[in-house]
Amino acid sequence: MSATDSGPAAPVAASAQPLQGRSLAMGTIALSLATFMNVLDTSIANVSIPAIAGDLGVSPDQGTWVITSFGVANAISLPLTGWLTRRYGQVRLFIASIALFVLTSILCALAPSLQLLILFRVLQGAVAGPMIPLSQALLLSSYPPRRAGTALAMWSITTLVAPVVGPLLGGWITDNITWPWIFYINVPVGVFAGLATWIIYRRRETPTQRLPIDTVGLALLVIWVGALQIMLDQGKDLDWFAATPIVTLAVIAAVGFVLFLVWELTERHPIVDLSLFRVRNFWTSTTAMSLGYGAYFGNVVLLPLWVQQYMGYTATLAGMVLAPVGVLAIALTPLVGRTVHRVDPRVFVTFSFLIFALVLFMRAHFNTDASFGTLMIPTLIQGAGLAFFFVPLISLSLAGLSPERVPAASGLLNFARITAGSFGTSIVTTLWDRRATLHHSQMIERLTPGDAGTLQTLQHLQAGGLGQAQGQNLINRIVDQQAFMLSANDIFYASALLFLALIAVVWLARPVRGGPGGGEAAAGAH
Repeated sequence: MSATDSGPAAPVAASAQPLQGRSLAMGTIALSLATFMNVLDTSIANVSIPAIAGDLGVSPDQGTWVITSFGVANAISLPLTGWLTRRYGQVRLFIASIALFVLTSILCALAPSLQLLILFRVLQGAVAGPMIPLSQALLLSSYPPRRAGTALAMWSITTLVAPVVGPLLGGWITDNITWPWIFYINVPVGVFAGLATWIIYRRRETPTQRLPIDTVGLALLVIWVGALQIMLDQGKDLDWFAATPIVTLAVIAAVGFVLFLVWELTERHPIVDLSLFRVRNFWTSTTAMSLGYGAYFGNVVLLPLWVQQYMGYTATLAGMVLAPVGVLAIALTPLVGRTVHRVDPRVFVTFSFLIFALVLFMRAHFNTDASFGTLMIPTLIQGAGLAFFFVPLISLSLAGLSPERVPAASGLLNFARITAGSFGTSIVTTLWDRRATLHHSQMIERLTPGDAGTLQTLQHLQAGGLGQAQGQNLINRIVDQQAFMLSANDIFYASALLFLALIAVVWLARPVRGGPGGGEAAAGAH
């Protein structure tokens, strides 16, 4: 195979200097908006499912495929970023992804049936895959190596804010306008981001190669990732491995994954560069990022579920409980970016995991009398942990990598992170139900007709005007409330211990100096 340049753009990109002034500011804004739009779309539809299902005449359970379809396609396309970049170039691929994302957003908004909406969401998730890793790579190429940490900090802010804004914005749009507008809002953002990126980066295209398509590797990737994502999304509803479809999906995912590994490690031109995992800092940071993000995201899902179902909070109030996480995250992330080249990133990540553990230990002591302020304080503190989480771990993951491997590394890192988020959500929600069942059974052991306390409580309720059945139902509701609270506390506590254990994983990485990738990755991107 012979490498061929993509025309005159290749030599320009090879010698391109960091952007300055207005071009740097506009480039940063355009790339950040594209990332924000992408991440926002992973969560904005969550609260709109009942409205979508009602308008399209399907059940809410069927409507959840609107979320699942996007996640599956996105997870499949993320690891392909490295191959696609080498084949088509960073700038072309990024702008094409934005343009197709806007187009599929319009199609989603216009979909007249659930089947078509799911199809368009699959296409939307597929074209969205390269956007996040490429926005990261292009942003690094825009800044001088000494400011690479600042570039990553700017990029990270969008990934921190979008998941919090998504449910709030989606709920407001659904309540006050109509659900198609959760997709229409992508149009002006995408058009601006695409045009600005083209104007600023069109002469900074990276070299391309005529690479053969690894069709077998691609097919195996689609099979095992698709089966895994569907299993994770549907497992809880189908009682996991008690259901034949889940067992079948698990077998397909496991066999497909093994075959994929064998094929990609022996293929001359693999669709996914798994050799990255031979780099010590890459696999350690990817492990820490994945497990840490999985625990974080699982608990982010659990907290609003608990307060809405058993504390009487509305969806808006539940969103407000999570919103303060962005305050310290946005305030401190630029500081981390400016100092990460002077401080060992492992120190920053250790501090982050200690903050996460502290927050989760605080939540492990919540009770049903917890006030709104009590619930918000740990969330506010958690923002500091997030500020020291993304940038240092990305720095570790890129350390020592040549510039042409940065998009592939970023794609794999984000794939692992997003997949771990799916795992975290499924594991946490399943454990929450099962631990609550255990606590419920333990608490009702004494609630027998012969128990004096039970009889006294029922008599008191009947004196207040409730019938015997109503009194029993009320007691059962109180027991449920306490059981799910105790179950949530168990998960918070276990997650805190996991973060403490992950500190050891971080210190398996080699020390890094000079910012992201020790400066090499960022410098090589120019």
